[in-house]
Amino acid sequence: MHIPDGFISPTTYLPATVIAIPLLMVAFKKTKEAINDESFAFLSSLTAFSFVVMMFNIPIPGGTSGHAIGAAILAILFGPWVAAFCLSLTLFIQALVFGDGGLSVFAVNSLAMGFVASFTAFYVHKLLKNRVNNNIAFFLAGWSGIVAASVVVAVALGIQPLLGVDAVGHPIYFPFDLSVTLPAVVGSHLLFFGVVEGFATMLVLKFIEKITNQNLNKEVLV
Repeated sequence: MHIPDGFISPTTYLPATVIAIPLLMVAFKKTKEAINDESFAFLSSLTAFSFVVMMFNIPIPGGTSGHAIGAAILAILFGPWVAAFCLSLTLFIQALVFGDGGLSVFAVNSLAMGFVASFTAFYVHKLLKNRVNNNIAFFLAGWSGIVAASVVVAVALGIQPLLGVDAVGHPIYFPFDLSVTLPAVVGSHLLFFGVVEGFATMLVLKFIEKITNQNLNKEVLV
């Protein structure tokens, strides 16, 4: 889902930057407040996990690409602000070092895969927690987060033909409109990438729960 440079017009990424900067400042502050020496290593390892899974991009016809994010895992364990900051930092490093996503459109990627995915996953899990089976809550949190992010990406790409055309009427930026981007990007995440994200979220969180419970039992026995 990383949007590269040249796909998005300044009339899209400049307002996104204006919105993203204060959000990132708040997220950075909340991350500093939430993290201590004991949790830093754990958060770093989960952020590295998100970094790795986001590097496996699968091309989507009529869109950009699809991949897992890991947003729900971070959001459920550390809160949506911390998750959004860590994912945004990951996206920035990927764009700067690996050219995966554009620097000019970093704010759009950050808002979609950092903030929208994290907050959606967090509140879906909060809504479902203690109401449905834990596995289902984890799965739907992961699935909904990445699908919500895909909607933002699909809309950002799909409106580009309306924002700039050349002398003969061809789009200057991304060439496909919403009739293509919504089914291509959102549809693929609804049916495939969201399912992968949901299962990954469920498996990782269940594993962490198991390890945590084992450690608690050991402490009680001691």
